[in-house]
Amino acid sequence: MNPYTSTLELTAEVHAARWARSHTRTVLRAWQLSDERIDTAQLVVSELVTNAVRHDAGKQDSSSEPRVTLTLHCESAQLIVLVGDCNPNPPMSNGAVSHAAEGGRGLIIVEAVSKEWSYYFPPTGGKVVWCVLTLEES
Repeated sequence: MNPYTSTLELTAEVHAARWARSHTRTVLRAWQLSDERIDTAQLVVSELVTNAVRHDAGKQDSSSEPRVTLTLHCESAQLIVLVGDCNPNPPMSNGAVSHAAEGGRGLIIVEAVSKEWSYYFPPTGGKVVWCVLTLEES
């Protein structure tokens, strides 16, 4: 498989995760990934974009709207998902979350379904959270 890359910039608002999931499904179908891999990628994208929106609101200067950038990069046997935002704080996992809690499981889910994940601080500011999904059939 040739390497492919797709990038989508979104306003950090309530519907961003929905648009990111839709974009992910459309792009990964065009790249001919299996439905199972697409579903996993959509789950990860939804969690990372939701976290970016939730924690990015108001972190940018008041002259522009907060933005979230989704990048999908596919090569040989892996898909790399990158979500950038303007928040300079590292992502934090909540560890043990009660069954009654409505949130706090995003990074736990990302860790469970990905080969690896981490984050970095680009020179332009903010942060990028990324994960690697294996595309090989189990």
